[in-house]
Amino acid sequence: MSTAQAKVVYGADQSFQSAEIQRRELQPHDVLIEIKYAGICHSDIHSAREEWGPVQYPFVPGHEIAGIIAAVGSAVTKHNIGDRVGVGCMVDSCGKCVHCHDGEEQYCLEGMTGTYGSVDRYGQYTQGGYSSHIVVTEEFVVKIPDNISLDAAAPLLCAGITTYSPLRHWGAAPGKKIAVVGLGGLGHMAVKFAHAMGTEVTVLSQSLKKKEDGLKLGASAYYATSDPETFKELAGKFDLIINTVSAQIDINAYLSLLAVDGTLVNVGAPSEPLPVQVFSLIPQRRSFAGSSIGGIRETQEMLDFCAEHNITPEIEVISADRIDEAWERVMKSDVKYRFVIDIATL
Repeated sequence: MSTAQAKVVYGADQSFQSAEIQRRELQPHDVLIEIKYAGICHSDIHSAREEWGPVQYPFVPGHEIAGIIAAVGSAVTKHNIGDRVGVGCMVDSCGKCVHCHDGEEQYCLEGMTGTYGSVDRYGQYTQGGYSSHIVVTEEFVVKIPDNISLDAAAPLLCAGITTYSPLRHWGAAPGKKIAVVGLGGLGHMAVKFAHAMGTEVTVLSQSLKKKEDGLKLGASAYYATSDPETFKELAGKFDLIINTVSAQIDINAYLSLLAVDGTLVNVGAPSEPLPVQVFSLIPQRRSFAGSSIGGIRETQEMLDFCAEHNITPEIEVISADRIDEAWERVMKSDVKYRFVIDIATL
């Protein structure tokens, strides 16, 4: 075992404390990553506060990880010491099932191993990226292109791939009309990707306070969902809607905005159910779907797409002693648009 410095919580209602955590010794196919930056995802908050179910404390969140490889196992072939790399929401899978073979490890039939809050193949409870170092099998480490800074790269490992994957899966391309619900950490990335893919992008937000930002990010239109006229004006307009918000909304109202054969995809994950009326779907052959992250191959594709199109998230870098403050601001949607922790400040 080796040790790493980390920021941990000891209960659902506890503030962060500094502590040492254990990391496994390098196995032949493992790499040791010195973490430089870690993004703050709303999922970190849901998980640490047990809003998605019980977790084991002490708990270290963080699955948007960017850093430098500090050591490699004896059989590693994909990475070298000094490489700029990233780790996202998962650190392992069975590697044998049909989904793993198809490069969709996030849908592993045996269950992928989460970067935090999971039990790995060695029987250890996984702890995330709010820490100085992490040990990960080489297959679940991606390369960060040279023209993307490490601080900007971190949120791409979750917010980036979570929005890129459904856009690719549901065929975002020129001629398609796409709406993005919510302009936060996920939503602003969805707008950037959809614009770069050549689609006509509309932002649907509760108010117009971020309209100027949305248009600068690539949206061609921006509507307030607090205005009932929005749903009348946009009825039947969109081929695809990406819902990025992690709160209850009237999902049936948003389904009414889909064209025939349109799909509404949820990537935001509210803790409460979203009731769906079947007649919101049947008359126009609409679909209501969900999407997780992407597989490792698609995550690398996303990073390379970002490098090619000069796409990076809008970030606010903070020191480690401001994590509690940042979490409260995330809950109030008071961030433009992703907090990133400078791990050097641990």
